[in-house]
Amino acid sequence: MIKIDYNNLYLTKDEKPWFPVMGEIHYSRYDKNHLEESLYKMKVGGIDVVSSYTIWIHHEEIEGEYDFTKNKDLRHFIWLCKKCSLYLILRIGPWCHGEVRNGGFPDWLLKKNFIPRTNDDGYFKEVEKFYKRIFQEAKGFLLKDGGPIIGVQIENEYGHCGGLNGSEGEDHMKALTKIAKDAGFDVPLYTATGWGGAVTGGLLPVMGGYCDAPWDQRVTEIEPSGNYIFTYERNDHNIGSDYGLFYGITFDINKFPYLTAELGGGLQVTHHRRPIATSSDIGAMSLVKLGSGVNLLGYYMYHGGTNPMGILSTLQESKETGYLNDLPILSYDFRAPIREYGQISETFKEIKLYSLFLNDFGENLCKMKAYIPSLNPPFPSNNTDLRYSIRHNGKEGYIFINNYQRKRIMKSHKNISIKAVLPDETIEFCNLNVENNDYFFFPFNMKIGENALIKKALATPLCIINKNMYFFYGTHEKFLIEGNLNKEKIILISREDALNAWKVSLDKEYLIISENPVIKNSEEVEVLATKDIFLKVYPKFKNIPNGFELIEKNEDYCVYKKDIPKTCAKAFFKSISPFEYEISFENLNHNVNNLFLQIDYTGDSGKIYIDHKLIADNFYTGEKWEIELKRFNFPNKIRLEIAPLYKDDKIYLENFPKIENEFISKLNSLKLIEEHKVKIKLQN
Repeated sequence: MIKIDYNNLYLTKDEKPWFPVMGEIHYSRYDKNHLEESLYKMKVGGIDVVSSYTIWIHHEEIEGEYDFTKNKDLRHFIWLCKKCSLYLILRIGPWCHGEVRNGGFPDWLLKKNFIPRTNDDGYFKEVEKFYKRIFQEAKGFLLKDGGPIIGVQIENEYGHCGGLNGSEGEDHMKALTKIAKDAGFDVPLYTATGWGGAVTGGLLPVMGGYCDAPWDQRVTEIEPSGNYIFTYERNDHNIGSDYGLFYGITFDINKFPYLTAELGGGLQVTHHRRPIATSSDIGAMSLVKLGSGVNLLGYYMYHGGTNPMGILSTLQESKETGYLNDLPILSYDFRAPIREYGQISETFKEIKLYSLFLNDFGENLCKMKAYIPSLNPPFPSNNTDLRYSIRHNGKEGYIFINNYQRKRIMKSHKNISIKAVLPDETIEFCNLNVENNDYFFFPFNMKIGENALIKKALATPLCIINKNMYFFYGTHEKFLIEGNLNKEKIILISREDALNAWKVSLDKEYLIISENPVIKNSEEVEVLATKDIFLKVYPKFKNIPNGFELIEKNEDYCVYKKDIPKTCAKAFFKSISPFEYEISFENLNHNVNNLFLQIDYTGDSGKIYIDHKLIADNFYTGEKWEIELKRFNFPNKIRLEIAPLYKDDKIYLENFPKIENEFISKLNSLKLIEEHKVKIKLQN
């Protein structure tokens, strides 16, 4: 049996250092029919561990009537994680927040004669019932049973966003942990969120960080995020600031590794505040966390979703239920790496640069402590001084440089030098040019094969293919190498190619460069194509894939091409009232893997109906809104409502549209995008 554990620096797997990448997806917020494909997308993105809330109100909206059917089928989700060879951490609450109604508590629970999240025996008895019912779905799938479940998270932000503090709070977390264990959850890892003064009950603390704060009650630009400065501080003071700021850490950071569970993979907009998280926002933040000593990158959310419709009410967080924010009724897109309908985003490609690196080099990085020079600026408002960090183990390591601050212009640095001072030598990187918005890391004393060493490189490691092809990306082919390369090859590709790199296995490992996602499922490799396919393949395939043509041949790679059918589908719209449009379709191809409708509109928000049933909604951000049509059985027509955006609305938008009259409510254009699934089969 595989053994999962941790020490004060890192996680371990079979007693070896382990640097996993974790991504959050909520099974009850996603289409069960597409869930397996999405888990394979997460896997090709470099995800090792899946995390998910078990949201109480999704499963027991009516007291005593549990629902684990359809999209709420937890056991099926766990089984799929096992099938896809992904580990799983269940975040079993009982309170989760998660932008859910009542933070996930069913309405009936709030009507009991006790105060939830206190040390009341009546409350604990209700939690015990819930934990036991959740365990019924998980039974037989714990790691000790050969299953994927390696951990559970107890509560969420307890003592920070509600709950008790001090010794009472610690006792509460310990009591919940005992209830979970007594219910049957016998797992290697018991975690608790640790930011903002939250109490952890001695559990393994996990941290977070977001590039902005959609929950902040202000409708203006807010202070620059501290998540872009290298620091030993593990706390993010913005998380949960709608509940109030509680500074500090309640656990001894010297006893626990620095792990994250809630690095924002995007941002879920609120009605009053709608920042747009870009791929660079997330990429630079991730790099800074690596340079600050993180040994687990955990993203919330990694995959967006859609809220289920409740029986008694809608299930989103809202002011009506006493919370400070209004959220869409249905959409939980989060602008995540994988979007609400399974679309792979630019953020997915961006953070894949790190996960591919960590999959191959993370074991060594785990053992490298972070050394943050004192000259680093301590505050994110400083946009002039260089931000850099070094991680090393006394012999080898990496320099991390960040000159990116979300929505700020940073001073450029010309011809600078950075020294990594080791016990026996000093490695100096000379004549570096660091421009505004640059962020990168370079290795030194990196072992290549058995007999070679990269003393230093002005390029970033990506991954290893077949144990002998070492891929780096960057713009400068500058490697200082000592020793002899035998069968090993160092291959430099552009950053753009690295973003479009997919590591998959057929008869052996391949790195496939393609703008279309390339996914490996349990049986084969598939391309999810929205445009003609070009595959640049390292090493070259032994044969040309069926249906492809060879268009370029090189010593290290070949390029293969396949055209995809041009769509004949069309979308039309007509206004049926001042704020309503009827959208109709012609020539929809039902045989595609998916079909997306891209809506360019201007207004406060949009809602889509089929036969008077709400099927999708969106808060306007200035970006195009995209929904899938396959989920809704390729409807002939839909109805779109666009709520007007007024000139004097108290809403934060990064680019408030020009409004000539009092308000605007306008559908600008429509576009249909077909996604084709193309299998890569090698000819005999």
